[in-house]
Amino acid sequence: MTYLFNILQDAFFAAIAGVGFASISNPPRQAYKYCALIAALGHATRYVLTHNPYGEMHLIGASIVASLVVGVLTVFLASRAKCPAETFSFPALLPMIPGMYAYRAIEALLFCLTNAEEAAFNHYFYLLAYNGLTCAFIVLGMVTGATVPIFLFKNTSFKATR
Repeated sequence: MTYLFNILQDAFFAAIAGVGFASISNPPRQAYKYCALIAALGHATRYVLTHNPYGEMHLIGASIVASLVVGVLTVFLASRAKCPAETFSFPALLPMIPGMYAYRAIEALLFCLTNAEEAAFNHYFYLLAYNGLTCAFIVLGMVTGATVPIFLFKNTSFKATR
């Protein structure tokens, strides 16, 4: 029961963040519900894959799969809302940005620059590499996962703006 509650809670807060990020770009009013739905389903997909009791997936792979879900949903819901698919995909992906990995990478970089001891420098350089590469691959996977469905379903995605 708590696992289902955690999934719903994750989806709820992702929907709020998706609507907040969508409001920055000033989409049509009917687009907000689609932004919330896509952000919630994408983030919940990533949560289920990373917290599955039967086998957890790494955050990079789960983010790629979740962004593919976001990409497919945006292509097929864009024609319904009569908006470009990017109107929904970017606000839905922003809650999945790995902010803590980016923060920890910058923090490790600063500690790297301020420590003169070799052991401390190597430790913080390891943290910089781990967190920086994790952040970079998550963002790269999210971009790839969200744009591949737009190119695969080209006829469907470009009908939305006609």
